[in-house]
Amino acid sequence: MKQESTSNTGTELIKGRLFRRFSAVTIIAVYLLILVGGIVRSTGSGMGCPDWPKCFGSWVPPTEVSQLPEDYKEIYSQQRAEKNVRFANYLTALGFNELADQVKNDPSILEEEDFNATKTWTEYVNRLIGAIIGILIFGTFVFSLRYRKVDKTIVVLSFIAFVLVGFQGWIGSVVVSTNLLQWMITVHMLLAILIVLLLIYVHYRSKRSIVEVELQNRNRIQWVVIVCLALSVIQIVLGTQVREAIDLVAKELARSEWIKNLGIEFLIHRSYSILLLGIHLYLVFLLIRKEQVSEPLRWPTLLLISIILIEILSGVIMAYFGVPAFVQPIHLLLGTLIVGVQYYLLLLIRNKKFKLETAL
Repeated sequence: MKQESTSNTGTELIKGRLFRRFSAVTIIAVYLLILVGGIVRSTGSGMGCPDWPKCFGSWVPPTEVSQLPEDYKEIYSQQRAEKNVRFANYLTALGFNELADQVKNDPSILEEEDFNATKTWTEYVNRLIGAIIGILIFGTFVFSLRYRKVDKTIVVLSFIAFVLVGFQGWIGSVVVSTNLLQWMITVHMLLAILIVLLLIYVHYRSKRSIVEVELQNRNRIQWVVIVCLALSVIQIVLGTQVREAIDLVAKELARSEWIKNLGIEFLIHRSYSILLLGIHLYLVFLLIRKEQVSEPLRWPTLLLISIILIEILSGVIMAYFGVPAFVQPIHLLLGTLIVGVQYYLLLLIRNKKFKLETAL
């Protein structure tokens, strides 16, 4: 009987380890998708496929414009117009009348770009990776079922993450139909961050067990992390506004002239980064001083401040070297990584008693 109990315990540990590894891979994959999405944005490939989920009406997009009908612009513009009317009706029903009017009446939303094979395939690869992410998150939900008797929260949140991925796909289709409408891109990004945070939480929750860990000034540190997290999300939103301003000046000016012709959005975004650095240095001071920080807290703290410094460096490079296209997606990725590490750190701090299993 004892041997059977030991065997069952070993099986449970293996299943738990499998879930943690799979969920960790899924989190990394989502961040990869955010990076690829940044590449799509920086290369102007967001409208490389004017329809969704197919690309120019096919599951495998064309490589030459000769493969398309002569009136392809009119065809896909009409399709997007019909979808936008339905979306505007949803907005009206929810009380967002001004946004609905913008979707219906802004003529720039229905502008079609000339076919560009490079942009088309860049966007197509982005969609393929998105589909793989959906499969991975569904797999995370399936593996989470082993917790249904011991921790239903893991199962429920894994399922919610899967549902949100489906909703994110629909939001992506609206982003395309509205011709990359800026506030829709912001919603798309914030939803991606929410999915990441859900996955981080279920991964963390599956690892924790109970043991006392001493931490001075726990409440103060916890609130500082919350403030850091909130300010970082705001900074990401400000960054999308700066990106919108860049899109406008890029139509008329050379890359070297972009920064000097940006408006107040860029100045706020740049100055805000100094505030973020200052409050994060204060957080590190609270955690590191007197060597009070335990090992589970040490590595995310050092990782967080390292990413922030690299993020600021990438911002400096963009500001003084003409916004290099290859730096933009890195800048975006680092911003979302900061939020993820902050949240993980907050989860650790909020538990007065915790221990992380050493194996993933």
